[in-house]
Amino acid sequence: MKYVRKLSAIGLSSVLAVSLAACGVKEEAKAPNNAGTSGEQKAVKLRIMWWGSQARHDATLKALDLYTKKNPNVTFEPEYQGWDGYLDKISTMAAARNLPDIIQTDAAWIADWGSTNRLMDLTGAINTKDVDPALLNTGKYKDKLFAIPLGNNAFGLVYNKAELEKLGITPPKYGWTWDDFFKFAKEAKAKLGKNQYAFKDLTADGLYDAYQLAKGKGWPRADGKFNYDKETWLDWMKKFAEMRAAGIVPPADVTISDKGADAKLDLMIQDKILLRNSHAAEFSGFDALKPGQLALVTIPQDKQAGGWLKASMYWSVSPDTKQAEAAKKFMDWFINDPEAADILGTSRGVPVSKQIVTGLESKFTPTDKAAIELINKTAPNAQVFYPGPGLKNGWDKFEKEYSNLVQQIMFDKITPEKAWEQIEKLGKEIK
Repeated sequence: MKYVRKLSAIGLSSVLAVSLAACGVKEEAKAPNNAGTSGEQKAVKLRIMWWGSQARHDATLKALDLYTKKNPNVTFEPEYQGWDGYLDKISTMAAARNLPDIIQTDAAWIADWGSTNRLMDLTGAINTKDVDPALLNTGKYKDKLFAIPLGNNAFGLVYNKAELEKLGITPPKYGWTWDDFFKFAKEAKAKLGKNQYAFKDLTADGLYDAYQLAKGKGWPRADGKFNYDKETWLDWMKKFAEMRAAGIVPPADVTISDKGADAKLDLMIQDKILLRNSHAAEFSGFDALKPGQLALVTIPQDKQAGGWLKASMYWSVSPDTKQAEAAKKFMDWFINDPEAADILGTSRGVPVSKQIVTGLESKFTPTDKAAIELINKTAPNAQVFYPGPGLKNGWDKFEKEYSNLVQQIMFDKITPEKAWEQIEKLGKEIK
């Protein structure tokens, strides 16, 4: 798979995935009394599905109502939920050829779904003249456009600024290093109470990718090839084993109970950890749970930067839809219409239309501005984003086995050295 080119930051952002709402929420978007037909236009109902925070759900439902008001023949059957379980659900729907007409998708899925005819080719179907070409290209697979990007985004960290101030802990700063990151953890432990930790155990967390990138070793799964660096990987695993033993990070059972941006299960929201992963576009979702208490910072760096820019998410169309033209018309409106932009704001990150961004600048909230700053601070030396190899060529087996092995490490059932032997063996099976 080709590397996705580095995205240019536009300057705005906020709210991404992970949600507060119960999974599987489904309802009819209410149409006005005159909905159904308009002149000779045929009545159309579009099924549409997305993941996100409650703020995104509310904004999207309002946008759907506006679209129906402007196009009375079109109504919607929306379904929305949090991030957890979303991919499993749409994968099951795709297998049954029962996908909604429009689905929200992620960069990591496009190659798999595009190569197996689970998404419609949208090349030339949507007005994207105001979309940065580098951003638009992230929705392509083999020069076919399978997904329309909905926002720009940056990968970083969110921390509890208010709690750090209360405890007298020096907050992280933009441009900090991985040495600073681990030093921060030790300093925090000395001032934290019982059952409080610097951050969760990152043994089984995707933040390892950022660590290897910062060390100058590239993506662990670069170009679909096994590229885990033994020395860097063992260093990461041993650091967290030491911190687990010292109580700097929580026990494994506490770590696995964490569910990001869930009001009851997010360890940071429950004041059990001080810092966690976050995309810029997720920030307002976190801020809604702790208004004014949180802040963002870049991923730590080493020889290179550890963070990257990417499209926040996409709209895609089912290849089995019977409402293809209506779906495309709606998606065009969604990214280009100023009234839609007023409602949606930054609920999916930086709007992709440059004209829309210009129109929203005067309406940026403090939360938006914080997310904008993360994007702008990440942009100058951001890593080239790579969505991963998907599940082909043996990566499906690797994913399952790798997840099992790192969890065994976290529960102290296997040493990092023994786990590495098995991971390296699995890597050799990748075609």
